[in-house]
Amino acid sequence: MKAAAVVIIILAVLIGVVPQFTDCQSQGKMLELPNGRQISMKCHWTARAELALAIPAAVVGGLLAFSRRRESARNLSILGVILGGMAVLVPTSLIGVCTSPDMACNSVMKPALILMGSLLLAMSLVTLLASRRMPEAAA
Repeated sequence: MKAAAVVIIILAVLIGVVPQFTDCQSQGKMLELPNGRQISMKCHWTARAELALAIPAAVVGGLLAFSRRRESARNLSILGVILGGMAVLVPTSLIGVCTSPDMACNSVMKPALILMGSLLLAMSLVTLLASRRMPEAAA
């Protein structure tokens, strides 16, 4: 259980850090409006949302490492599954990334987030199944 918790923490850190360096704004590209004003593209907001998902995912991993009760491990694992699913949905459906396939966010960030979010979801499912073998909480 502790090894899976460490993997969840590592995945959470990667989910939070990778998008910050692979969005268009970090590459010096912004959307220019007709009045000359520049604004951030969709991928920038995806990176921010992934950071907001990575922090609770890291907390879930940390708490899971020290969890000794079946109920708490089960609940943390379910939360990890939800956060992993959300990490996949943000770049694919909810916010998205730039439409141009040449952009770094489309060629690097989106596939990386899909992979890491899927791995987070899978590791959380593993801990959910492993929590079934944990002893009952004493009354």
